[in-house]
Amino acid sequence: MKTAALFASFSSLAIAICHYGTALSPRTDLFRRAGGAFGYNELQGPLNWHGLNSENMLCAIGKNQSPINIVAGKIKSVKGSSFGFTAPAYLKGAEIENLGTGVQVYVNGSATVAGKAYSLQQFHFHTPSEHHVGGEYYPMEVHFVFQGDDKSLAVIGFLIDIAGRHDSTDRLISSALRNVGDIPNAGDITTTGALDFRGLQSHLSRSDVFTYDGSLTTPPCAEGISFNVVASPLFVDVATFRAVKSVIKFNSRYTQNAPGQINLVDNARNVLNGAF
Repeated sequence: MKTAALFASFSSLAIAICHYGTALSPRTDLFRRAGGAFGYNELQGPLNWHGLNSENMLCAIGKNQSPINIVAGKIKSVKGSSFGFTAPAYLKGAEIENLGTGVQVYVNGSATVAGKAYSLQQFHFHTPSEHHVGGEYYPMEVHFVFQGDDKSLAVIGFLIDIAGRHDSTDRLISSALRNVGDIPNAGDITTTGALDFRGLQSHLSRSDVFTYDGSLTTPPCAEGISFNVVASPLFVDVATFRAVKSVIKFNSRYTQNAPGQINLVDNARNVLNGAF
């Protein structure tokens, strides 16, 4: 009976798919749109996101989930110059907020993804990186989230490494996180340092970008997201990384199956149901 009870909750995975509205509004973020509270540990963590709210079922049965392990040659790549990414300078900084599951900066801008125009809504950080490249993870990842006129979403992600002796740290990222130590708790808000996007734009234009159809990496794990991961990493110094890690702690979803393949949670359900 205990075995049956343990696996009974998996039975709902095959019978429900959420259809989640993806509209963004001012001060609305991808984290707080989740159905029910979620986190990254224990029963609030990714393996049980589908059990927190019925809106989150794609987290367990979706076949185009993010993040993924990117294997060169198997995932399409495009030139970063094709995105035409622009954003105004924020000489006095922008608002940065601790959401409890990450920190997020509210800015404007634009980009063109696969020939479609999108408006920048915000950017937020994950530590460690959510995407892997050739099986390797990075200390951090930043996601720039864009929305089209039809409410569709596109994400441009940059992997972030720790700067070595001969690496130049990224000024935008370093300045965005300058005051992250002032927002240690969920709901805390402060202002970033001055933000100048020209260096990031130049980095993107010189890089190749891996692109695939994926999902939100947080509940409700809605699919149909254009995910674009820049191949060349950015760099931050050790002090910046430690400051971010002390505030965010850990907010990385485990890598998902290859696009179009069975969801790992759904696969586990099938295996476990066949074993008992």
